[in-house]
Amino acid sequence: MGNIQVALLTVLMFFLLVSLHEWGHYYFARRAGILVREFAIGFGPKLFSIKRGETRYTLRLLPIGGFVRMAGEDPEVVEVQPGQTLAVRVKDDLVTRLYLDRLDERSGVMRGEVKSLDLEKDLTIKLDIDGEIERYSVHPQALIIARGRETQIAPLDRQFGNKPVRKRALAIVAGPVMNFLLAFVLFALFLVLQGVSVENSSKVFISNVVAGTPAEQAGLVKGDWVRSINGEPVGGDVNEFVGKINASAGKPMNWIVERDGVEVPIKVTPDAKTGKIGIYPAGEMRKPGFGETISFAGTTMVDMTQRIFEGFRKLIFGEFKLDDLGGPVKTTQVTVEIARQGIAQLTLWAGMLSLYLGIFNLLPIPALDGSRLLFLGLEAVRGKPIDPNRESMVHFIGFAMLMLLMIVVTYNDIVGLVRN
Repeated sequence: MGNIQVALLTVLMFFLLVSLHEWGHYYFARRAGILVREFAIGFGPKLFSIKRGETRYTLRLLPIGGFVRMAGEDPEVVEVQPGQTLAVRVKDDLVTRLYLDRLDERSGVMRGEVKSLDLEKDLTIKLDIDGEIERYSVHPQALIIARGRETQIAPLDRQFGNKPVRKRALAIVAGPVMNFLLAFVLFALFLVLQGVSVENSSKVFISNVVAGTPAEQAGLVKGDWVRSINGEPVGGDVNEFVGKINASAGKPMNWIVERDGVEVPIKVTPDAKTGKIGIYPAGEMRKPGFGETISFAGTTMVDMTQRIFEGFRKLIFGEFKLDDLGGPVKTTQVTVEIARQGIAQLTLWAGMLSLYLGIFNLLPIPALDGSRLLFLGLEAVRGKPIDPNRESMVHFIGFAMLMLLMIVVTYNDIVGLVRN
């Protein structure tokens, strides 16, 4: 697989994992009637932005996640106060635009001093226009224009905090659930791509060749059927086949492989230190049945979940060193290496990452989905919400700590690359 193809597949994989997670939040928030202001992939400065309907879709610089910004989750960035002078545009007896600056440049508007306004409940505004008080109703999707930016108002029935707990919880848990569903599908797809080993196989094939290794230099390619080594038939025992290669470290081996029905002689020398040539051998494979595929995906989900929690346990009890942790740089490096092994292996790896992303986001760590669900659980028990300012502060501190950890781990990844 070429470098360009590997790079594209790596980017596509990360985009799929993050965007599907955020789509889960987005879809169920919209179903609940919540105004979704932004659907973002990445953090930091915007690279690309486009608005469709009520939502702005953005691609940001740092590819370390994403977010869905819902109305009412954060303090609104634009406020209109009594005594402020502004201009309004009225259509069908409803205010559709509120202009806060460059008032002299606006045409077809009415300008006045705000006497009172309610953009959340009654949706009304009273203006003093040349000494007369005029009262207007405000459209529920009216826009506030200031500093060249448009911000849609959010009536209370469109805000996250004013929806029932069950609807808010569903909008939050939907992100991790999308990752679990994706992981299941990817594990099933891996088995379809890889196939199932035939019992008592009589042949050994090369399922993949690693670039820059003795195997590639010797001319071996994916799909070769290894007929004989040094004049001896190979048969179908993969372990015996690997053992012969390891036993010939640094020694030339004469192979006969069948490729497209033609026998091809190959001379390959295993690495003198490792005894490897850079191939992935496999026996005869068959297509899996539907039941086998579903069973494999479910079993793999359970096995991988157990491994992930075992990793968390070691991390909590200090059995991990900093060098054992991997950030975005190390994860990308591993992904590139796996992508070189082929689509099947990359599919399996993507399934593992998707499962990990879903589980990690459900941990009760501030700023993660698990923490937000915990606050909703407390609200359901108490019968009233936690102070939004306190909850926002907890999430802010948690996010800052996660970013600090990300910086430390990324620095460690880069140092490790330089050393290697």
